[in-house]
Amino acid sequence: MENNNKYVLVTGATNGIGYELAKLFAKDGYHLILVARNHDELIVKERELKAYGVEIITMAKNLFQAEDAYGLYADLMLNGISPEILVNAAGQGVYGQYKDTDLHREIDIVNLNVISVLILTKLFIKDRLEKGSGKILNLSSIASKAPGPWHSVYHGTKAFIQSWTEAIREELKDTGLSVTALLPGPTNTDFFNKANMNESKVLEDPSSLADPAAVALDGYKALMNGDDKVVSGLNNKLTVAMANMTSDSMAAHRMSEMQKPVNEK
Repeated sequence: MENNNKYVLVTGATNGIGYELAKLFAKDGYHLILVARNHDELIVKERELKAYGVEIITMAKNLFQAEDAYGLYADLMLNGISPEILVNAAGQGVYGQYKDTDLHREIDIVNLNVISVLILTKLFIKDRLEKGSGKILNLSSIASKAPGPWHSVYHGTKAFIQSWTEAIREELKDTGLSVTALLPGPTNTDFFNKANMNESKVLEDPSSLADPAAVALDGYKALMNGDDKVVSGLNNKLTVAMANMTSDSMAAHRMSEMQKPVNEK
C-alpha cells in the first residue's frame, strides 16, 4: 500500500466520528495510533481495524488531563514514530443551564475539547515543520457558529476551536502543513448520552441525526483536499448560513428553542 509507512494519530478513536475516520484511514493503508481512555475498547477496535492489514498502536490516555496529552507524544517520540496526520476527534459536552451545571465537569470539558487539542497540535507542528509535510483535522461543530443555551460551554469550546483552526491554518500556509476543520451537526453517536442530553429537543426525532460514517467521509475528503473547513450535511449548511445572517442574540434564542428539554415550554 502506498501509505504503509505513514501513521495517523486519532483521538476519540473508539466510537463515533473518530472511529469512522480511523476506518477510512485504514482502508487507504495508513497505520493507526488509536487514543482513548478505555483500554478494553481500544483492544476491540484494534482487532477490527487489523482486518485492513495495517499496523495498529493503541494508547490508553485520559485527555481530560494535560499530562496525558504530553505523555502521549513523548511515548511516540521515544519510539521514533512521527505521525503524518493528526485527527483531534475527542470531545464531550455537558447539558443544562449554566447556573445549574457542575463547574468541575465543565473544566474537564474545556481541558478535553481545548487544552488537549492545543497540546497535541503544538507538538505535532513542532515535529512536522522540519519534515515539511503534515495534515491536521480538528473536529469542530456547527455549534461553533452560534451561542448555545443549555449547552453553553460546549458551544464556547467549539467556537474557540474553529477560530483558532482558521488562524493557525493561515500561519502554516507556506510550510507544507495543512489544517482542516470538520463541522458536523447532531450526529448519531454516544455524545448526547455522555452529555446527559437525552431529554433535549435535539433528540426528539432520532432519524434527523447524521450518520457518523457520512460525517467522517466529508471530513476525510476535506482533509485530503487541504480544505480549510467542511460543514457536513445540507441542513447543517443551512443552519450555519442562517446563523451568519442573524444577530448573536437571535441565534442564541433560536438555539435555545432547539436545545431546551422537551418538557420545557
